Amino acid sequence: MPCFRILIIGAYGQFGRRIAEALSFEPRAELILAGRSLAKAAALLDELVALGARAAMSAAQIDVEAPALHDRLRALEADLVIHTAGPFQQRDYRVAEAALACNAHYIDLADGRAFVAGITRLDEEARTRGRWVISGASSVPGLSAAVVAAHAPRFATLESVESAISPGNRTARGLATTQAILGYVGRPHRALIDGRWRSVHGWQSLRRIRVPGLPSRWLARCDVPDLDVLPARYPTLRHCDFRAGLELRRMHLGLWLASWAVRGRLAPGLERWAQPLLRISEWWLHAGSDTGLMTVDMRGIGRDGTPLQLQWSIVAEQGSGPRIPATAAVVLARKLMRGNLPGAGARPCLDLFTLPEFLDALSDSPIWTETRELALSR
Repeated sequence: MPCFRILIIGAYGQFGRRIAEALSFEPRAELILAGRSLAKAAALLDELVALGARAAMSAAQIDVEAPALHDRLRALEADLVIHTAGPFQQRDYRVAEAALACNAHYIDLADGRAFVAGITRLDEEARTRGRWVISGASSVPGLSAAVVAAHAPRFATLESVESAISPGNRTARGLATTQAILGYVGRPHRALIDGRWRSVHGWQSLRRIRVPGLPSRWLARCDVPDLDVLPARYPTLRHCDFRAGLELRRMHLGLWLASWAVRGRLAPGLERWAQPLLRISEWWLHAGSDTGLMTVDMRGIGRDGTPLQLQWSIVAEQGSGPRIPATAAVVLARKLMRGNLPGAGARPCLDLFTLPEFLDALSDSPIWTETRELALSR
């Protein structure tokens, strides 16, 4: 049986290395570990060999902004391109288009709202070529959508979905994620709130997240793909919101204060300060915990005609949180490699894997989940 060639762009980054490690134990896979630094890609290859990798591997240099990107991808002859080199806000689709032109499948970990929703513009070409182009294979909307799909059958009418993510402070953090978050702090975005599309602001509307067995954490609003793709997928929704939070109050509330400066036009956007702010956050890496969590709250009318509210939660201990955003791409890559993802097209990452498939890929990690039925508050 021939090898399935997987090109991972940004392979040595925060999430790329976790995808590479998971796929390196697939004997049918041939991994091409790539990024702008050939030396870093080669160093990752050596690390994976030391861990006992079973896949064939090579290192390559790729710059996604280079004019010769198409020629570079064609020379590598990949069956699948996994693009992890964010941030994806303000990006175009040159990598996906180049992958299609080379008859390769494409998966990215984009969390840019417009980027993920707009991937459908490549649908006709993807179908013509018989290839998948999948955007948002990450915690949102990949995992959050799988959670909603798994629990939707319990509702006669699903009316509300609210999701939240809070990583542990002692978990590794990356520049691209920091840039993505800072890009919407204090800036307006649209959200479906109580039956109407309204303008809300990034990193405002403070709330707390409470999961049994863990201290509560602060949350604030974020602009993510779920806010578009979930209402489109579930037309009965009257409310769809998303929040994230930093475990340390000094960091979370400090960013909340900064959001008011941006909202009031007293300061420009914060993304230009991503590197120094990231360095400042690393002063406190010894504080807090290495436990990350995510919740998805769903409300509506149950099959028995009475109000129903469910809270699904996932808790990642011992610094395993970054595996969660990386796992959707791993699951999809395995399905493509084994011929278990029929069809073709370009779409956000919805309805392409089940929640059990996702959790099975994390079974070797200190990660646990729970679904609770809550007293409904209106």
